[in-house]
Amino acid sequence: MSSFPKMLIIIGILFILVGIVWFAIGRYIPLGKLPGDILIKRENTTFYFPLMTSIIVSVILSLVFFIIGRFR
Repeated sequence: MSSFPKMLIIIGILFILVGIVWFAIGRYIPLGKLPGDILIKRENTTFYFPLMTSIIVSVILSLVFFIIGRFR
């Protein structure tokens, strides 16, 4: 088997693990409802943009990829 299917399988497993961890931690750390997330409610419209949540997820993913890159 070539390296591309193996890489896709590993990425899929990582997504599953991240989903399980996110689900378990989500009970204690309310990602998506942090201070800094933008919520605008009007009469019949609601706009929600998770700005702070996006920044935190970006920093965590950057650290993970940095650590993975150091061991390659």
